[in-house]
Amino acid sequence: MKTMDRVAFTLRRKAPKARRARGLVAGGLAFACAVTALAIPLSKPAAVKASGYSPGPSRNAEPQTVTMPAFAPQPVTAPASPALAALIQSLGAQFPGHVGIAVQSVDQGWTVDFNGSQLFPQQSVSKLWVAMTMFDAIDRGKLSLATPVTIRTEDLTLFHQPIAAMVNRESGYQTTLEDLFTRAMTQSDNTANDSVLRTVGGSEAVRAFLARRFVGNVRFGPGERLLQAKTAGISWSQDLALSRKFETVRNRLPMTAREKALDDYVADPIDGAAPLAIVGALAKLKRGQMLSPNSTALLLETMGEAHTGPNRVKGGVPSDWHYAHKTGTGQELGARQAGYNDVGIMTAPDGSSYAVAIMIGDTRAPIPKRWDLMHAVARAVAALHQPVPAGTIASSLATRTYAR
Repeated sequence: MKTMDRVAFTLRRKAPKARRARGLVAGGLAFACAVTALAIPLSKPAAVKASGYSPGPSRNAEPQTVTMPAFAPQPVTAPASPALAALIQSLGAQFPGHVGIAVQSVDQGWTVDFNGSQLFPQQSVSKLWVAMTMFDAIDRGKLSLATPVTIRTEDLTLFHQPIAAMVNRESGYQTTLEDLFTRAMTQSDNTANDSVLRTVGGSEAVRAFLARRFVGNVRFGPGERLLQAKTAGISWSQDLALSRKFETVRNRLPMTAREKALDDYVADPIDGAAPLAIVGALAKLKRGQMLSPNSTALLLETMGEAHTGPNRVKGGVPSDWHYAHKTGTGQELGARQAGYNDVGIMTAPDGSSYAVAIMIGDTRAPIPKRWDLMHAVARAVAALHQPVPAGTIASSLATRTYAR
């Protein structure tokens, strides 16, 4: 069982030799030039510092009284880099598809974006909100990571669900909330996530949590089965979860019906979220404004262990930086895909952090070109990073305590 000794993002890896970014582009340069043209040196840090989290109790610890810091609103202590803003605009405008990009400095508060206020399909990015809702319930003493859960065949969903292989038809699969949360966040297991969602109280509980944390412009859908069925243009029945029957039924639909269902979903995604809203929530999470310190650290630790999307944003993050994230991948129809996402927090060797959201809502671009976009954004953030002067992060010593 993991302990909090692994939290705190100590980033003990030795910093590599000084790098050079691959260039800076103006808004009118071609996309290929934008990806490769940065020419800003990255200085080698003298030492790698921890990112600010100190070890806490283990995952098995008994719930304690939770006192959460009430941080003051984060001030804008410096303007966003005009170069980064121009680059994000260029990359977004020249990508062949509908894309939204947002980057927020966790420490300074500035934000740059492209289509940042529009709603994009989240797909499995929404697992992030389920995890936060779970930890909020744990902070309030309503649940524990050790809460026992049994997964049965009637709980299976569709698409990516590795846990399905462990479900016995008679006895099911007996596990804990911690196991399901970990599978949902590191493997993006749909059945595991839907079980966590049921345990925390369903979609309404997630929406209520987002409202309490003042997270707007984020929709939370009805769960994996109904969401994917609606996107495909079919009605859900539980037998679709077995033997790839969902895919069989979907493939029998007329192409016009599938295209209409996908068009409707992209135009008004039931699980839509704005990139600016996502980076705002991620920044609040990193600052400790969403969950208790222990829950914050555990969630970020698990996001840092995600196995999904190694070639998305993470592929462009320098090796001496840390990236904690959640991906999301939608259904395909031929070469077209509705939802190809990666959102997370990039932490520099000096401890400064940036919330990043790249949401590709609709595209026919090949996957390597999508990776190019994501890598370019990550490299630009790192190349244009300026260490935050000591003492510029404002917070208050006020606290709020949850009654048990």
